Amino acid sequence: MKDMKAIGIDLGTTNSCVAVRHEDGTYKVITNFETRRNTTPSVVLFDEEGNLVDVGEKAKRSREAVLKPELVIYEAKRLMGRKFNSPEVQDFRKIAPFQIVSGKNGDA
Repeated sequence: MKDMKAIGIDLGTTNSCVAVRHEDGTYKVITNFETRRNTTPSVVLFDEEGNLVDVGEKAKRSREAVLKPELVIYEAKRLMGRKFNSPEVQDFRKIAPFQIVSGKNGDA
């Protein structure tokens, strides 16, 4: 197992970070290619058909983020592991510009 590489992901509500553990035991945080920072905004932009358009800074600063905020998903971590009918999800639905729906198993 000494030669095994691993990837770690810190999925944050606001920003996310990814690091790689190398064979020699050292770690390297993956730098965001656009900003050269170690974190990337946890933001995803879709088009009106539901296709992925962009992520991170580009999604956050996109024209659609202003003109069509319902296409920009952010703070999705708040929904992970929560039931659609939970008070937390229902409160978030009141302020989120994007649609939050119930999955087949009742999760948000």
